[in-house]
Amino acid sequence: MFNKLAFRDPVVAKQLVAAIQHISTQPWAIMEVCGGQTHSIIQYGIDQLLPDNIRLIHGPGCPVCVTPLEYIDKALAIANVPNIIFCSFGDMLRVPSSHQDLLSIKAQGADIRIVYSPLDALKIAQDNPNREVVFFAVGFETTAPTTALAAQQAKQLGLKNFSLLTCHVCVPPVM
Repeated sequence: MFNKLAFRDPVVAKQLVAAIQHISTQPWAIMEVCGGQTHSIIQYGIDQLLPDNIRLIHGPGCPVCVTPLEYIDKALAIANVPNIIFCSFGDMLRVPSSHQDLLSIKAQGADIRIVYSPLDALKIAQDNPNREVVFFAVGFETTAPTTALAAQQAKQLGLKNFSLLTCHVCVPPVM
């Protein structure tokens, strides 16, 4: 089993740094995508341990971090509408809007459900034909096809109670 704490061992850390220096014979550019990754790299001094030929590039941020405030505000407004079932990935529930977050309005009675896929939200729409189900589609371009599949299946099934609030973002191409 992998031991995460091994990286805190100075001997293991020195061995890893030596291995990185040995294999990085050409210039490398490594993009950290999420602000959490950037924070950890800097907090633990990893950026200072890397050889000069490895350049870290700060990326666009994870979809949760870069979702514009206006979309969070829209999500809250929609989720507060009576008879709406608002579905979202769990990590979006604590993202603050201008005044509160989805978790707060869930605690106040809004029907907000955590799903692991847009297809889960589609199933909720099938099971609740008298209620509008809105899926908050947030993610990189890699998640867009599943969102599109859910929309396509909703159309094929003739579901009139399934909607999307989409906010997909793209990672800029490397080349």
